[in-house]
Amino acid sequence: MSVSSFPPSKSQEVPALHEHAIENIRYIRDTMERASAFTAVPGWGGVAMGLTAVVAANLASRQASLAGWLKIWMIEAGIAAIIGVYSVIQKTKRSQVSLFAGPGRHFAFGFLPPLLVAALFTLVFYQAGLAQPIPALWLLLYGIGLLAAGSFSVRIVPLMGLLFLLIGIIALFSSSAQANTCLAVGFGGLHISFGLLIARRYGG
Repeated sequence: MSVSSFPPSKSQEVPALHEHAIENIRYIRDTMERASAFTAVPGWGGVAMGLTAVVAANLASRQASLAGWLKIWMIEAGIAAIIGVYSVIQKTKRSQVSLFAGPGRHFAFGFLPPLLVAALFTLVFYQAGLAQPIPALWLLLYGIGLLAAGSFSVRIVPLMGLLFLLIGIIALFSSSAQANTCLAVGFGGLHISFGLLIARRYGG
């Protein structure tokens, strides 16, 4: 062993200290981000919601009437809501994150109002016999909700919102059959894909 390596020279110490400082900064940044963000976004719950949406899209495509089509998707919305709420509650318990204070409350206030608007406009469009705008309405407002809530959550949530907006725009200029496919891609494919990513990066 060469004695010239003891003690280490200043040129050897500086890179080591620099790398250690960078690691500390990254750790502090990640810790602060998690402390100020709502991290209890469901991963596996999102996957389950996506799978039920794919089934719903398949069943809805076979309906001959607007009422039948809407009924399938309303049932799916109820099932997805139950899965989502249950998953969030379980994840908040595991991660000891408050659902009704701090980032959790801000997340809910950003996410829920667009969904309420979507429900109200769905009723209006249904009473008017207008089926065409409904899928785009759901996708666009869901995307807006994710963007708003994503400001208080992990980085992946706003990206998911942007993709919902993109699919919603496509649905807006699509036929009824194509718009139903957009619902499958959005509420099915995006939920499954991002659910897997969230489960991997931030826990189930």
